[in-house]
Amino acid sequence: MHEKLMTQQSLFKVLATNGQGFELNSLVIDIAKACKKIAKAVRGAELEGNIGNAGATNIQGEQQKLLDLITNNLFIESHQFNGLVAGVASEEMDDAIVFDKKYRKNAKYLVLFDPLDGSANASLNMTVGTIFSVIPFHGDTPTQQDFLQKGANQVCAGYALYGTSTSLVLTTGNGVNGFTLDEETGEFLLTHPNIQIPKVADNFAINMANYRYWPKYIQRYIGECMQGKDGPRERDFNIRWVGAMVADVHRMLMQGGVYLYPKDSKNVGQGGRLRLMYEINPMAMIVEQAGGMALTDIMPVLDTQPHTLHQRIGVVLGPVEELERMQGYYMEALLP
Repeated sequence: MHEKLMTQQSLFKVLATNGQGFELNSLVIDIAKACKKIAKAVRGAELEGNIGNAGATNIQGEQQKLLDLITNNLFIESHQFNGLVAGVASEEMDDAIVFDKKYRKNAKYLVLFDPLDGSANASLNMTVGTIFSVIPFHGDTPTQQDFLQKGANQVCAGYALYGTSTSLVLTTGNGVNGFTLDEETGEFLLTHPNIQIPKVADNFAINMANYRYWPKYIQRYIGECMQGKDGPRERDFNIRWVGAMVADVHRMLMQGGVYLYPKDSKNVGQGGRLRLMYEINPMAMIVEQAGGMALTDIMPVLDTQPHTLHQRIGVVLGPVEELERMQGYYMEALLP
């Protein structure tokens, strides 16, 4: 093993110092184990014939990939018998699953997840990931209403990234840490402690093909960025777009920038493009814990009261200064 890696803390040791208690720490370890299994399934998918469509659609009407179903089952199996989780909800399932009573007798948590964000990228050998959210539960048998909590209630959020290495980025409400899987030992080692979003943004991630559908304030913001150093921003920006939220947000955390998927005239009937519970809430918690800001229009994402498990909204994530600028543009657009 590389000498540097031998000095790095494991996920287990970092969790032992976070002050969150044994049960939540144990749950995070189980999530990490699930992500390791998913990483293996993703790596072997092409050789095992698991690339392609599953021949079914999810509740959003999207074509499910074989890997969507495989990774969804892996994540569920990693939690249903641990006694820590009363139930789970996933982007790939119509309804939440409540675990057997004998395994949820003293369970204090519910878990929501997107098992394979960007699954369409898998057939191209591009980056995909898993996004997860942990919320508290008090009671006996969870109902759908128990899952419909504001993002501000999250006690843990994170994502795994399956690329040249397997990364795990998470927060338990006391900053954000990034870990990298050591394939030799099977340990997640701390490689990116106390992640902070760079305050100055010089790139943005957005689907430029939707420009004509965006609200005016987003068009104005992106338009000024496109003008570069000759425009009002007086510096050049780069466009970065992978098309998998997990990859685009990870770049933003590591290198700075802004991530945008606003509600626009194309997706307004759905409320937006991305899912509040499985994608936006966990990413919003991570971004805020890393010193950034998360908005839907001009309102904080984490204050949004969900109405359904699969609710969609618009979102902008990034440094505080950039998002405050967008808030200003939003308000100006309302003026007569």
